[in-house]
Amino acid sequence: MNNAVFTAPLIRGAAIQKAGKPWTVRFFDKNPAPSQSPVRILIDTDDEKAAAETVHKAFDTVKEGGKTAIPAFIEAVYKGESAFFITAPDMPSLKAAQSGTAASWPIDNTLPAKAGSAVCPSCRADVVKNRVALVTGGAQGFGEEIVRGLINQGAIVCIADLNIEGAEKLASALNTEYGKEVAFAVKVNVADEESVREMIKTIALKAGGLDLCVSNAGVLRASSILEQDIASFRFVTDINYTAFAIVSKHCAALMKRQNAACPSWTSDIIQINSKSGLEGSNKNGAYAGGKFGSIGLVESFALELVGYGIKVNAVCPGNFFDGPLWSDPEKGLFVQYLKTGKVPGAKTVQDVKAFYEAKVPMNRGCSGPDVLRAVLYLVEQVYETGQALPVTGGQVMLH
Repeated sequence: MNNAVFTAPLIRGAAIQKAGKPWTVRFFDKNPAPSQSPVRILIDTDDEKAAAETVHKAFDTVKEGGKTAIPAFIEAVYKGESAFFITAPDMPSLKAAQSGTAASWPIDNTLPAKAGSAVCPSCRADVVKNRVALVTGGAQGFGEEIVRGLINQGAIVCIADLNIEGAEKLASALNTEYGKEVAFAVKVNVADEESVREMIKTIALKAGGLDLCVSNAGVLRASSILEQDIASFRFVTDINYTAFAIVSKHCAALMKRQNAACPSWTSDIIQINSKSGLEGSNKNGAYAGGKFGSIGLVESFALELVGYGIKVNAVCPGNFFDGPLWSDPEKGLFVQYLKTGKVPGAKTVQDVKAFYEAKVPMNRGCSGPDVLRAVLYLVEQVYETGQALPVTGGQVMLH
């Protein structure tokens, strides 16, 4: 494993443990501040807990003015290979640290990070502040709205999408809007494990670790089972079911390594599922089947990963009528359902839309802010895992 990918989450976890709050860590291939002598950490083991202990011991030697401090500059040597890191309380401080003006960061809060304080703060606005979040399928639709909402709440977001041009454009626009680095873009094919592995490597190098994965990427090809070709069925299943497992596998590995250095820290994997994961969907079996199956994965992963401080939940939104999934004039669901005759008597796209709006007790489709509030709730609620939370305007109710 790459030195920096192994050591970055250990360093970030140790910093979180010292500071009692999220911390920013970034990799450099050479000393970014030659005027400063970095704290040198020699790691000679692949065991994550033993390596974390080595990092903690190195941190314990750092003091400033008699106070506990976190080193700003680190050289981690793993298997004879050096990697350099800058650490800082937040992204603007990290940029300032590159000038070499601060050798360490004094810490007033010497208590370790606790689930009841750092993870579930008294101020609800701080739920994701300075946390590192990943949103797959983040360049458009629900994904873009979740990205914007998380950044507005103070998160640092990796926008991951096969549409890299859209992801880069969105990241650039958000960084300009906020006047600091709040987002970065990564190209990913969530159904390709090597592509996902590279995405996680980028996150580790640019942000040090990961606190929240929003697995949002998904596809839909509506069709009667009597007519649908199996290639389309497999494609929908690969993206909506198998890809969630691939993304969860590699995100969890990064979160687990970070947790080795800060066992009290909680991380989250949240799948954006669907109301079709809670009830069947006529002439849409591939989609509903994949979503039903994903809830089984959510429950299973939740049981397996809870020992590493990783919560796994799903948000099951109702229909996002205004997004491209439904409203795209060529490939949207309204067009697909009109063509497949899913809505009896419908002659226009507007007929199809009116039919679906009438099914919702609250008489409207789901929106990005509706989903964002559910995501923030699941992050804040540290005593909940393995759940599928409906956000359907009353259209689907749990029993």
